[in-house]
Amino acid sequence: MDPTLSPWRMSVAPMMDWTDRHCRYFHRLLTRHTLLYTEMVNAGGILYGGTERHLRYNAEEHPVALQLGGNEPDKLAQAARLGAQWGYDEINLNCGCPSDRVQRGAFGASLMKAPQLVADGVKAMRDAVGSDVPVTVKHRIGIDKEEDYGFVRDFVGTVAEAGCTVFIVHARNAWLQGLSPKENRDIPPLRYEVVHRLKAEFPQFTIAINGGIQADALVQEQLAHLDGVMIGREAYHNPWWLARWDALYYGGAPCPLSREEVELAMVEYMERETALHGTPWPHIARHMLGLRHSLPGARLWRQVWSNHLLKDRPAREVHALAKETYATLAYGHTEEPAAAAG
Repeated sequence: MDPTLSPWRMSVAPMMDWTDRHCRYFHRLLTRHTLLYTEMVNAGGILYGGTERHLRYNAEEHPVALQLGGNEPDKLAQAARLGAQWGYDEINLNCGCPSDRVQRGAFGASLMKAPQLVADGVKAMRDAVGSDVPVTVKHRIGIDKEEDYGFVRDFVGTVAEAGCTVFIVHARNAWLQGLSPKENRDIPPLRYEVVHRLKAEFPQFTIAINGGIQADALVQEQLAHLDGVMIGREAYHNPWWLARWDALYYGGAPCPLSREEVELAMVEYMERETALHGTPWPHIARHMLGLRHSLPGARLWRQVWSNHLLKDRPAREVHALAKETYATLAYGHTEEPAAAAG
């Protein structure tokens, strides 16, 4: 990878119930350089709910960032210190999640209404982890229907005074009243120009953008203005897109594996996880159901892997059945042509 490129050039967004360690292992098979994020983990959960359960990850996931949720600087600092000790490459503070549960805890997007508290949390986290592990913030461009640029500008300026130099900006407002988290991902309008304005006003900071980016043309358009692009749902539902990112955005080679080879690698991972931790393979397989997105036979291939009637059979048997089903439907026989596998 070109060392002059930002570590935040491409990343996969933290997504609750999706980007667990199994999902990140899968994504790492597709791209070597893309930065991967954990789901948001409540700082209190790390401190009191089982540190290993919340922080365990696979060594292959690097570079990998831990995203924390919380609003108490001392607890954030303790959780960040543990994250650094476990070897995470970055600690990120969530100031963008609009869910009711997060709002009841007065963190996530609600924190944007208290920029000095965010700054205090960032300072405490930076003091806890030292200079080797960056502390970053992910936030929205506004709260509810307030669209004054000065709100997000002042938020960034205040947090930057605590030493934060990396901001990942979801280019929508968070409506804390009247919308569900799902609606908050679609209804508030995207305003990419606000994020571009932030970069123009704070050129010394790393500014990455998130929200509604689903194709290479839009990624390239954003990289012309900003330091990085974070992809969310499209990366999860259409993961084969990631297989091109190392070549397109890092000057490296594309993923050397075919889809079939990636699937087999995941079967081997399922077997290891079951043997080591007792993890049922369906907990892992669900993350790769988009691997054959838009290809002939993909729907029935997904149905095999998600069939609850097969959950007690070994993963390798299910893989053989899925492979046979896919090849028969897509190519009319049971051997998938090598040229089509990728």
